[in-house]
Amino acid sequence: MSGLKLYNSISREIEPFEPINPCFVGVYICGPTVYAEPHLGHVRGPVVFDIMHRYLIHKGYKVRFVRNITDVGHLVNDADEGEDKLAAKAKLEQLEPMEIAQKYTSSYLDMLNAINVLPASIEPRASGHIIEQIEMISEIINAGLAYEVNGSVYFDVKGYAANNDYGKLSGRKLDELIAGAGGEARTLSGQEEKRNPEDFALWKKAGKEHIMQWTSPWGKGFPGWHIECSAMSRKYLGDQFDIHGGGMDLLFPHHESEIAQSTACTGNNPAKFWIHHNMVTINGQKMAKSLGNGISIKELFSGDHLLLDKAYNANVIKFFILQAHYRGTLDFSNEALQASEKGLNRLLTAIKTAEKIAVGDTSSIQIDTELDGFISALDDDLNTPIAISKLFDLAKKVNQLVANEGTLTQADKDALNSRFKLYAFNILGLAAEENQDENQQEALIQMILEMRKGAKENKNYALSDKIRDELAKIGLKINDGKDGATVGKI
Repeated sequence: MSGLKLYNSISREIEPFEPINPCFVGVYICGPTVYAEPHLGHVRGPVVFDIMHRYLIHKGYKVRFVRNITDVGHLVNDADEGEDKLAAKAKLEQLEPMEIAQKYTSSYLDMLNAINVLPASIEPRASGHIIEQIEMISEIINAGLAYEVNGSVYFDVKGYAANNDYGKLSGRKLDELIAGAGGEARTLSGQEEKRNPEDFALWKKAGKEHIMQWTSPWGKGFPGWHIECSAMSRKYLGDQFDIHGGGMDLLFPHHESEIAQSTACTGNNPAKFWIHHNMVTINGQKMAKSLGNGISIKELFSGDHLLLDKAYNANVIKFFILQAHYRGTLDFSNEALQASEKGLNRLLTAIKTAEKIAVGDTSSIQIDTELDGFISALDDDLNTPIAISKLFDLAKKVNQLVANEGTLTQADKDALNSRFKLYAFNILGLAAEENQDENQQEALIQMILEMRKGAKENKNYALSDKIRDELAKIGLKINDGKDGATVGKI
């Protein structure tokens, strides 16, 4: 059924994808920690995994797609000590932490809706699964791989590593590891509770000042960052499922620790495939709130940012992301967005133009040959840049076909129109219509230039001259240059 191959982070190889249970695919995606407005860096993951979600459905699978919301337990600096990110933001905004969670969860879901991401089958919140996390921690203690100290519980990494490969996913060696995210955060107070510095928190004792806390067998406290995903993926997808996804920044410590926790309970790596998308960069640097260089989605939509010269709609932003392979870095620039906008308009215009192709007894192009390359590209580790290039190749041929008054049989025309739309809208998840008049005008101009180019290539100079003369009547002239033709005012 499949034909799909995916890069598995744990094997570091591209492998044929076959689900554990035929016809059913279980997917767990690490969602956001909801304490601020979503920025461009937060869009890439949802777009990448939306393509995967859509393509699995296209392949005929029944997909259970679980994407969590982290609203407790993720501490500042990804540490085991310190303040919860939501609690810190709540103080700044003079709100309750759960008000912060609701506010920014709503912003995140609004963003997903704007960029036309399919809804998750289940969207669990960490704060709604405290019982499951406590139960899992108890299992790990009973397995002899966790210990309690002064109301906090830590995972025994060395004990686990005696019989398991802690570091297999991230490629790190145990003697090189520092607990959690590493760095100076590991020297914070409270680390002396641990038997070893590489151990990480499963449950933390809450001080009186800590607002979010729950009753546990070890006293009042709150869960560690990693245990939530192990508990929620297990609850909704079972001890083993097909795909676990997230950003490369989650490889260690988050996903490495998830594997350890789940294996301690079940004896198995929870996911068959671990899939990670790369980061969005700006001037070669990771885009992140913590670095102060994030461009929020609202700023992209409004154009109100120093790096932008105009507003861009959700369709353009999504198309920009799709033009890079998910495992490569995606470098942001205003120029890149401008190029994506022009390309998107050219593609959408060609889809409309295809509906105008004349019907004849024979077809001037081979439809199957042109369309099969799209599927082959996505089968090859979701290679969206190549898939899009196949659609551009087809768009060019469509414009040339119309310019030269070519024909398709009715069957070929129906196949072209249905599959063109299927690939662009159903699988890539692009929106069919642009709402901005400026974009529509640009798309029309690009279509006219493509038709003129096709006419010139086929030595149809009468049509080429007619296009030039008709544009002149409305005050526009064609400027031919080495990089192609442009249109300006007379």
